[in-house]
Amino acid sequence: MVYQPPAGARDLLPLDVAQKRWIEDRLQQVFQRWGYHRIITSTLERLDTLMAGGAIQRSTVIQLQDSDDEQLGLRPELTASIARTAATRMAGSAHPLRLYYNANVFQRAQEGSYSRQQEFYQAGVELLGAGGLLADAEVLLLVVDCLRSLGLHQWSIILGEAGLTRSLLSVFPSPLRDKVRKAIAKLDRMALETLPMSTMLRERALLLLDLRGRPADVLQRVASLDLDPAQQRALTNLKSLVDLLEESDRPPHTPHPTSHTPTSDRPPYIPHPTPHSLILDLSLIRTLDYYTGVVFEVVNTSEAGQHVLGQGGRYDQLLGLYHPEGQTYPGIGFALQLEHLHQVLLPTGQLPDRTPGSDWLVVPDSPQAYAAALVYAQTLRNSDAARVELDLAARSAEEAHSYAQQRRIAQIAWIKPDGKAVIETVSQS
Repeated sequence: MVYQPPAGARDLLPLDVAQKRWIEDRLQQVFQRWGYHRIITSTLERLDTLMAGGAIQRSTVIQLQDSDDEQLGLRPELTASIARTAATRMAGSAHPLRLYYNANVFQRAQEGSYSRQQEFYQAGVELLGAGGLLADAEVLLLVVDCLRSLGLHQWSIILGEAGLTRSLLSVFPSPLRDKVRKAIAKLDRMALETLPMSTMLRERALLLLDLRGRPADVLQRVASLDLDPAQQRALTNLKSLVDLLEESDRPPHTPHPTSHTPTSDRPPYIPHPTPHSLILDLSLIRTLDYYTGVVFEVVNTSEAGQHVLGQGGRYDQLLGLYHPEGQTYPGIGFALQLEHLHQVLLPTGQLPDRTPGSDWLVVPDSPQAYAAALVYAQTLRNSDAARVELDLAARSAEEAHSYAQQRRIAQIAWIKPDGKAVIETVSQS
């Protein structure tokens, strides 16, 4: 019998880990520069926490049963867990809370899915306790900073507004609304054209499906609709956000010397091939149903195809689900998919192509030199934080040289019983 990981899981070998760490380290540096602090929440959660008031489908959660028959699950995403932690254990903290994470999540593979993967890695942020235009702009510009820190070029942000889109769907009768919503979420024009509805409603559905493109064009088309005051306010806020993003996302100004200077089920929208574009898409509907304001996806387009690198949005009611008195406060965040980033970055040549070599191989020349070799190896590790391997196989000189070359070890220290060392530099062919 050949033992393999369970379906939907995979092992990360040392080179995989080195490449994953390369991505994580750069994202972490960006998060910290923006004032975010890392949080680690439990991999296991109560099922009612993970469901987020019904916003997350139970079928996506990998469920467990403990000895007390309590229903538990593996987290399918991090936002609900962080919201639960913030509303209970961080309730007295000053707002806003700027939190980031780097963790694995688990999602049950769905019927008909082309991928059976069930474990994923994400890095992202949650900005809690801050609503409004400036907070939305911070999170979106943080995404941009993350992408640029990774050296990515051909990407676009697809920006929607969950509250506005939901209200524009309110003209459809309740039994029909969910079907229209699902068809729009999947960009399924055929489904919309065949649903039983009046010509007027079908035209409205197709209009919503096509509300994507250049921000100015989409905003103008929406403004031509008969909007109620709430919809008009949402549209005005969206226009203000687009204007602020376009005005803010410019090359940084070099400060004067005297001044002080203290990153889905839905088919991705194919944007124009401009390197860094903002696409407004009011047909953008996320599968997670707790979003109340702006929503967005990050799409990368390259010769290798298209990848959705991350998703995010505003959720201003979620934290109230977990607060003991039901008190809520606003939140917005995003998650970047590390596997997708890895696929996009691999062809660029930026990722490490090998694991780091050790600096030293310490070889005792006899059993009587074991203690001296152990001491010498530890001295090297302590003195200059070197990577030091101890020879455990009683290799001959020829075998030690061959091993050092294969492992790209720079130097060999031959240790005598009295502790004296003979140093040899290894030529790397």
